[in-house]
Amino acid sequence: MNKLTILLRVVGVIQIILGLMYLFAPAFLLSSLGHSVPESDIFHPLGMLASRFIAYGIAFIYISKTAMEHKLWINFMILIQAIDLFAGVFYTATGAVTLELSGFTMFNATWIMLLLYLFSKEKTK
Repeated sequence: MNKLTILLRVVGVIQIILGLMYLFAPAFLLSSLGHSVPESDIFHPLGMLASRFIAYGIAFIYISKTAMEHKLWINFMILIQAIDLFAGVFYTATGAVTLELSGFTMFNATWIMLLLYLFSKEKTK
């Protein structure tokens, strides 16, 4: 199994776990991460967000064996992680969240984005 296949599966599993947590235990997840727990009406849009995490995670596991045939999926995840990183930097810089709250997610966005980019470039050489 090559590095890209393993990475896609790891990222897929992470996405599925996040999706399940946002779908079934959003208050627990947010409070565990140190965020304030929103009013219960916000759990509905978080559930809709969860569906995207779950679907993308399943797709990443599915495409992992033939990754380069599905480069668009990889590029979109790189874009998602870049937006996640930008959001973390922006909301930390404006004081909406502390680095303590955003640091972990910005770190994750960075390693996922960089490794997807680097490993997918290796496969095209």
